[in-house]
Amino acid sequence: MEPIKIQPTRTTPAILLDPARGVFKMYGRSSPENSMQFYEPIIETISKQMQGDKVDVRIKMEYFNTSSSKCIYDILKEIKKLDSKGKKVMVRWYYDEDDEDMYEAGEDYSDLLDLPFKFIEYHANDQYQKSNA
Repeated sequence: MEPIKIQPTRTTPAILLDPARGVFKMYGRSSPENSMQFYEPIIETISKQMQGDKVDVRIKMEYFNTSSSKCIYDILKEIKKLDSKGKKVMVRWYYDEDDEDMYEAGEDYSDLLDLPFKFIEYHANDQYQKSNA
């Protein structure tokens, strides 16, 4: 299957989902009018098509609304299922040093799903290349 590549907009995050390589990356802002419509193809692809022994997840969100939060949880729930099936899962959760809420959101997801996260603090002045999220 071809990777899913979605460019960021004012209301949706950038997404790279490459099931053949076991890679899922998401960054930006998420407040789409219909979160389920936006995220459903991502959730379904992770559920049915992720391949390989390793799953590399990198999430760097600046903001997400409540409905997006539920969808992100659903994405991570599918990733937890892969972990439970024996795949080696690495979730990297990036958060701005000044954004305690985003850090706590990652902690909540990690605790709720019993899925280990690696928390990576970044600074607003860092020359972070979003394409490498």
